Amino acid sequence: MNILVVFEFPSDGPFGADATEGYRGLAEDISQEKDLIWKVWTEDEARKVAGGVYLFTSDEAADVYIEKHTARLSGFGISDISAVKYQVNDELSAIDHAKLTR
Repeated sequence: MNILVVFEFPSDGPFGADATEGYRGLAEDISQEKDLIWKVWTEDEARKVAGGVYLFTSDEAADVYIEKHTARLSGFGISDISAVKYQVNDELSAIDHAKLTR
């Protein structure tokens, strides 16, 4: 069973192309996380929030990543971090075109 993790936190930016330039190294680092299938980067400049949606193949890897990324964000001075973990119903998700493997 796959595990979905959703992070959201306050952000003053950067957003859009500036975020792409500024966070490319971080994205490359995250791409190497154990059991990570994919990450979708999220941002809403109007609400001043950013975050991401992650799909992991194991509960353990999701837990390790939540702890690691929460500490990293806190180190950047970010508080009010929301990290929510869900079990994925792989069979139903596959019917609706979810990409559940690398």
